[in-house]
Amino acid sequence: MLGVRAETLEKFGAVSEECAREMAEGARSASGATWALSTTGVAGPSGGTPEKPVGLVFIGVAGPNSARAERFQFRGDRDWVRTLACQNALNLLRLELEKP
Repeated sequence: MLGVRAETLEKFGAVSEECAREMAEGARSASGATWALSTTGVAGPSGGTPEKPVGLVFIGVAGPNSARAERFQFRGDRDWVRTLACQNALNLLRLELEKP
């Protein structure tokens, strides 16, 4: 549904800036929305690696003229990581909407 390219997943993995950006672009395209957000990460308590530790989250935002993703490293339990991811996703959207 989100249209993440197989090459992106193979090269960067599901938890990556590139995947988050493509997820946001795909969500925007599939829904017909003006804006879309995406999140991908390792909320824990397990599943982390040295390269992608627990708390690592990438948030994507796609709008009418561009798409981007940002990397975040949160601390806390699974619920807290998910809460922070949601709050930061909405903040990224707010910042994009405030741009001239």
